[in-house]
Amino acid sequence: MATIKTNNNVGKTWLEKHREKLNFGQKVADNLAVGMGSWKFIISQTVFVFLWIILNLVAYVNHWDPYPFILLNLLFSTQAAYAAPIIMMSQNRQAERDRYQATEDYKTNLEAKKEIEELQVALARIEDQKLDMITKKLDEISKMLSSKAVKQ
Repeated sequence: MATIKTNNNVGKTWLEKHREKLNFGQKVADNLAVGMGSWKFIISQTVFVFLWIILNLVAYVNHWDPYPFILLNLLFSTQAAYAAPIIMMSQNRQAERDRYQATEDYKTNLEAKKEIEELQVALARIEDQKLDMITKKLDEISKMLSSKAVKQ
């Protein structure tokens, strides 16, 4: 049985083509960067910090992280140690997407320029044809007028 090969990239935008090339780790890094750069994350982390502090301040018996909250500080340091490289990976991919988009825009602009130049040539040809027709008509009119003037 013969299989028909089709070009899956036909009709896809540059962004869709770019996203298909991403591996699992890159997709995870991008999603984490998007999540960490959201108000939802900031608000939830703020609520977490307030709850942590309040629970440690009001606990009478078992302070798992007494003031100055060294464990909380360690958690944030660990989070920052992992978040920074993940965000950098995502930013590097954003720069790569930007370069790819610039290349695709350049190709589109070249194609548009070529089409505009073809249109200009076609319009010039039409204009020349119209001028030729006008010149012929004027010649005919002048011949008719000169022949009428000779008859009178």
